[in-house]
Amino acid sequence: MSGVVSRTVAESQSERSEIVFPADSNALGNLFGGRLMQYIDLVGAMAASRHARAITVTASMDHLDFVAPVHVGDLLILKASVNRAFKTSMEVGVKVMVEDVRQQKLRHVSSAYLTYVAVDREGRGVAVPCVVPETEHQKRRYEDAGRRREMRGGETARKKEIRAALGVGWHV
Repeated sequence: MSGVVSRTVAESQSERSEIVFPADSNALGNLFGGRLMQYIDLVGAMAASRHARAITVTASMDHLDFVAPVHVGDLLILKASVNRAFKTSMEVGVKVMVEDVRQQKLRHVSSAYLTYVAVDREGRGVAVPCVVPETEHQKRRYEDAGRRREMRGGETARKKEIRAALGVGWHV
């Protein structure tokens, strides 16, 4: 990690653009949700890796909202920021918009929060720098990320208990 203990949000922000092609769409000509999830994961991983200066792996994707359909021919703009970093993990927020190039307008189509873990070549967690939020918007996202982490922790513990109680033949 080279001794850096903190980084600003701006230092790791990432952006990705995609054109939606027919092979990416369903019978209605709308982008497959799974393909959009792939794009979201990729741009989120870019921001996480930039922040950690390390390999990152996706631990979870939550609060994925499909706000509006994306059509064949649309130009997607995906923007990712690290909202907050913990010991080895980071929450990344991704916002997805469609750009109307003729009218020069953006339309919000999706948002998601993902958690990434920084790892070494053997897959062991490595410490990540703290996030320094500078704007009011970044500070709000930083605080919100802490609340979401608490909720995720409770849900993770609940699911672990359920799996343990189900035992080996739960799927039969």
